[in-house]
Amino acid sequence: MGLKLGVLGIDHGHIFGMLAGMQAQGCTCAQYWTDGPAVTEDKFNSVFPDVAKVSDRRAILESDADMILISAVPADRAALAIEAMEAGKDVMVDKPGCTTLEQLDAIRDCVARTGRIWSVNFSERFQVPAAAKASELVAQGAVGRVIQVVTLAPHKQNLKTRPDWFFERERYGGILVDIGSHQVDQFLHYTGSTEARVAHALVENTTLPQHPGFQDFGEMTLIGDGGHGYLRLDWFTPDGLPTWGDGRLFILGTEGSIECRKYTDIGQPHRTDNLYLVNGRENAHIDCREVELPYFRQLVDDVQTRGYSAAPQEHTFLTMQIALEAQMKAEQND
Repeated sequence: MGLKLGVLGIDHGHIFGMLAGMQAQGCTCAQYWTDGPAVTEDKFNSVFPDVAKVSDRRAILESDADMILISAVPADRAALAIEAMEAGKDVMVDKPGCTTLEQLDAIRDCVARTGRIWSVNFSERFQVPAAAKASELVAQGAVGRVIQVVTLAPHKQNLKTRPDWFFERERYGGILVDIGSHQVDQFLHYTGSTEARVAHALVENTTLPQHPGFQDFGEMTLIGDGGHGYLRLDWFTPDGLPTWGDGRLFILGTEGSIECRKYTDIGQPHRTDNLYLVNGRENAHIDCREVELPYFRQLVDDVQTRGYSAAPQEHTFLTMQIALEAQMKAEQND
């Protein structure tokens, strides 16, 4: 049986995948709230016509909802998540789950105090079939012990559709916190690291001097207790690409390697979810478009059984901690 949901904040388009993924598991959602106008609102009302808007978020916090989905402006997500957890609700929040270490500490304290689940939807892993297949192959030992993870995460700027907060460093959190948290999640997951440190971090604004708080390039090098990582983020996807970014994941193991070309395959007819595996037995392209995405199913089960099969709580905390530390290190180096 599905969960009852409520939505606090629809400022980022990831809310569509978050809510649709939960609805596919039999969950229902009656109400949403947003703090002022959101660029997504017309589309949200069209896609989810049965979800009614409320003017006071207390109507959702005091409802019988089991879980609250949050896709507000990044800087506001931590406070909303804490409100929801203190009201007895579990939470799924869009990435980044918070934008400062102080917010992360407050979330840790709230989880410990309330026993609620704080799940950050790292959609570049949780909602990508090729990434799910890579998890299966790594768990099966297809590439041996993972030594290094490299992620490349280019994005299109789409400036005409961006709200003001998109350009404000204190509101979106910085490039290594925002889209970088996706990449830290993948690094920790595929290397199996439970500890990590930031060896190098850099951020730049090279194209939009009129928006001094914007960062269009970032990179970090991580050293974990399970492997090494290089993670690159940018807003330089050219218009010739038929999608928002040529996101790639490279997993190097002692006995083979995996490359995921997640969202397209350059120079070929547009096709998503390509995985390339090379090891001692195989040299293969695997079409992953039909691979199951377990995150939403597991999260529903976690809420019902009080488990952490979708993502260990400590993994989620560590992901945000490393992303925040990398952002701070990069800006200290400026």
